[in-house]
Amino acid sequence: FFVMPMLMGGFCNWLVPLMLAMPDMAFPRLNALSFWLLPGSMMLLIMSVFTGDGAGTGWTIYPTLSTYKFHPSSSVDFVIGALHLGGVSSIAGGINFCSTAYSMRIGAMTGLRVTMFVWCVGVTALMLVIAMPVLGGA
Repeated sequence: FFVMPMLMGGFCNWLVPLMLAMPDMAFPRLNALSFWLLPGSMMLLIMSVFTGDGAGTGWTIYPTLSTYKFHPSSSVDFVIGALHLGGVSSIAGGINFCSTAYSMRIGAMTGLRVTMFVWCVGVTALMLVIAMPVLGGA
């Protein structure tokens, strides 16, 4: 929740435009939104630790442990809000990476000339955009 969004966001925002010979990502404001939603979700997660007894739901947020009957404080609500906010951040970043990888190439750079890193980032971002709404709704 802390490491991978920062690593993917940081390195991919730095390397993908360089490898595609572009000055910036396709949607810079969406990129900024994706970045600034992540500290907000981290603050919600930290707030959940200090609210009540903390979110004692385990690392899977198992439904029977996260209900009001077993955990009556609002710390679980903060954790769920943090996960949803982090998911929105990941979706925004994934849309930006997909659109940058697939449409922001120079004319001579066909699909086979793009580096493997850019292809991997594009495919990973596409899978993230497809899977994250399903995980958020579950």
